[in-house]
Amino acid sequence: MSGSLPSVLVLAGGPDDEHPVSLQSAAGVAAALRDAGAAVHNVTIQRPTQAELASLPGEVVFPVLHGSFGEGGPLQDLLVADGRPFVGSGPVAARIAMDKMATKLVASTLGITTKRACVFKSGDRVSPLEMPVVVKPVHDGSSVGLHLCHDAGEWDCAQETVSRDIQARPGRVYMVESMVRGRELTVGLLERGGRLTALPLIEIAPTSGVYDYAAKYDRDDTRYVVDPELPEGVAKACCDSALALAEQIGIRHLGRVDYLLGGDGGVWLLEANTMPGFTSHSLLPMAARASGLDMPALCAHLIRVAMNARDTQHAV
Repeated sequence: MSGSLPSVLVLAGGPDDEHPVSLQSAAGVAAALRDAGAAVHNVTIQRPTQAELASLPGEVVFPVLHGSFGEGGPLQDLLVADGRPFVGSGPVAARIAMDKMATKLVASTLGITTKRACVFKSGDRVSPLEMPVVVKPVHDGSSVGLHLCHDAGEWDCAQETVSRDIQARPGRVYMVESMVRGRELTVGLLERGGRLTALPLIEIAPTSGVYDYAAKYDRDDTRYVVDPELPEGVAKACCDSALALAEQIGIRHLGRVDYLLGGDGGVWLLEANTMPGFTSHSLLPMAARASGLDMPALCAHLIRVAMNARDTQHAV
């Protein structure tokens, strides 16, 4: 996959809560592609029409958006209709991966362990699951809207806050999930040689004990350990299940799958991500560096993968 790069339309922003993170990610991708020798058009969008998207320059599209519109299917619908090669998954895979409950259902068919969960109901005055629990949006990433509930008081606070959010944004869905105390692990995925491969596993060790939005993007005290020491078989189990889950969902080009390693040695799936971050704190570029690909090489590789896809128009 050598040779010069085509001109690239890097899309940033979007209408979702993760708009600021998307701007950071897209700036990182645009700078990396310029370093790799590509002509780059870095454009911030909200919710473009088909005609507006078609009017933007670039031979290949790199949509670096996070959230339900930008990586959850609607933008992918527009990209498929647009007809240009684009980096990342198609509409169906994007929708399944963005839906944490749907991802859990797919995982269960593969025998991948994941904690009990149910859809949050505003009328529930007590937690439907034994505490501690986590309350979080079904269709958001970056730990947006995350609430940790260890007791009735924290549940009441989360219940009130989440109910107000749902009332203010009709259609927004939250879930309640049994909490796991343990080590957070992530497996980056990158297409190589026509198939997804697992990058070196990374352990995330936030100073506060919670890998929330601030720990991901605002603070510099979170520790990241590439290829950490783990109990025998854990790393392989995570990588194998990440690849199996991605294949079943239909994820292509790149992705990331997150896990928690419990104190009892159990490994629990958290979620899958079809467009991981590309900020200075982001995990996929970190894992790619550990495998020999710096940011310019990684982004150039993804453009060539999109260009070489046998069927960039498919809906999966």
